Amino acid sequence: MNMNILNAAVTSLRQAWPDAKPAMGIVLGSGWREVSSAFRLRQAVRYAHIPGLGSTQVAGHDGQLHWAEHNGREIFVFLGRRHWYEGAGWEPIAIPVYVLKSFGASSVLLTNSAGGVRADLKPGDLMAIDDHINAMGVNPLSGPHAAEWGARFPDMSEVYSTALRMQLDEAARRSGIALHHGVYLAAAGPSYETPAEIKAFRALGADAVGMSTAPEAILAHAAGLRVAGVSCITNAAAAAGRTLSHAEVLAAAAAAVPGLKSLIQEFVAGVAGRRF
Repeated sequence: MNMNILNAAVTSLRQAWPDAKPAMGIVLGSGWREVSSAFRLRQAVRYAHIPGLGSTQVAGHDGQLHWAEHNGREIFVFLGRRHWYEGAGWEPIAIPVYVLKSFGASSVLLTNSAGGVRADLKPGDLMAIDDHINAMGVNPLSGPHAAEWGARFPDMSEVYSTALRMQLDEAARRSGIALHHGVYLAAAGPSYETPAEIKAFRALGADAVGMSTAPEAILAHAAGLRVAGVSCITNAAAAAGRTLSHAEVLAAAAAAVPGLKSLIQEFVAGVAGRRF
């Protein structure tokens, strides 16, 4: 990973927003963009104007960074993400995490849209990520070691903070929303999974599957940020007798927006009032 590229992104944002002090960050996945309207916007910048990040390549990922506020708490909200399958390397994936670390944020909430592997997870359901399986065949920490990412061999026994998962549960209760828990499996993509792959993933212990999040979680945890994750289940993965499409994913996420927004608002408000 080229740290010069990451540092250039941070320098650019510090020049644009010298007074920004985000306490936390949120990365919004496919179809989650409307959640950003839950927060008061201070300023925004397009990804294309951040060195090394570049425009998003996938529908449903707006490609904007919002410097926002909620209940007096500053937040960096990333509308969309870059993916490994886009072929641009690790830098665009790592930049949001590195920006948060460099600006002094202590936690990050990673969101995504995912296919349901577990039978009881239906389109529109929300799942807090308790753990993940990295089935991408690659790791963002590979290559020459950079001290910015902590130890050469970081412990991964609790990537997703127990305290933040409890806060998600509290936020769900306050919102009146059912929040499932489970294990997220990250595949490399961009093709959807075959029925045989889903059968194998289920046997491995996966409850939902997608093409993101795990690399960001690995980097954030290694860098010392507390990590929380939420998946919006948008389809039944490799369901028999039907095909999958990205349009279906976006439509299901859009239908779930009210619940998503309420959950995230309550989560941010709750985290703001606690020390983790």
